[in-house]
Amino acid sequence: MQHAVGSPLPPPHQPGHGPATGWSPAAHHQGAPPQGAAQGAGPQGAPCPGSLPQGAPPPPAPGFAGGPAPHAQGQAPRAPGQSPATLRLGHGPIPPIPDTTGHIQLPPGGPVAMPSPPQGTARADTGATTLAVLLIGPAGAGKTSVAKFWAEHRRVPTAHISLDDVREWVRSGFADPQSGWNDHSEAQYRLARRTCGFAARNFLANGISCILDDAVFPDRPVVGLGGWKRHVGPGLLPVVLLPGLEIVLERNAERSGNRRLTDEEVARIHGRMAGWYGSGLPIIDNSQLDVPATARVLDDVLARAIASPPQW
Repeated sequence: MQHAVGSPLPPPHQPGHGPATGWSPAAHHQGAPPQGAAQGAGPQGAPCPGSLPQGAPPPPAPGFAGGPAPHAQGQAPRAPGQSPATLRLGHGPIPPIPDTTGHIQLPPGGPVAMPSPPQGTARADTGATTLAVLLIGPAGAGKTSVAKFWAEHRRVPTAHISLDDVREWVRSGFADPQSGWNDHSEAQYRLARRTCGFAARNFLANGISCILDDAVFPDRPVVGLGGWKRHVGPGLLPVVLLPGLEIVLERNAERSGNRRLTDEEVARIHGRMAGWYGSGLPIIDNSQLDVPATARVLDDVLARAIASPPQW
């Protein structure tokens, strides 16, 4: 079974980071230029240097004499007002080309709002709802495995965005926090979080749910929950995955490469994650749960959060 990727241990909360973010109710589960600006006008309405009087034809291009340019062989003459891009040799106008780049204007303000709770006592159908979920947990909690499984088994399109995967896009100059936490590694984590947030907003604006996973520390609220809320929107639903220390140590031992941490580092991260108890965030203890069972509990937690929206 694959497990969550390694997580760094940034410094704990410092004065000025803001108060800890609360969460209610508690749900602990075991298991352009300015408008009106004149264009082409200088002081007191005089034409700017290089501008043309109204109605004057543009000067000929360098190297060309005045007068119409000859038509290419076989090309129909251009109708008045017709752009050269709409002509092709011997075939008349070219039909407009649709925008296939996937560009979309993101909605203003918070791009994802809280899902509407069901009417009456009906349980929210999380499998058919567009959601934005943030899965929090220490290294070895199983965040990546659970997030992938949950995203793959939903009835609506869902994307899994892994912070560590995005962070490792940096191939040259990668700042590995295991070599020492510094301004360079901090900047790369902030950049990766903003990149993940933009990707999530773009997916959500196109009707695709998202689940993100990150080791968010409770003693760093500004760059933690507060940062993700700014990046994604007020409808982001955070859930903490927090198994026992012996479980995360066992899972971390199965890793290799730079995603395997020392036992001391894992223990420090797990200890700081314990600060989520009492915060009001939903917490899932998946010490005795496999990935499918944890995903089912996650669905139940999200249904409760939709029915009783949390307050950031």
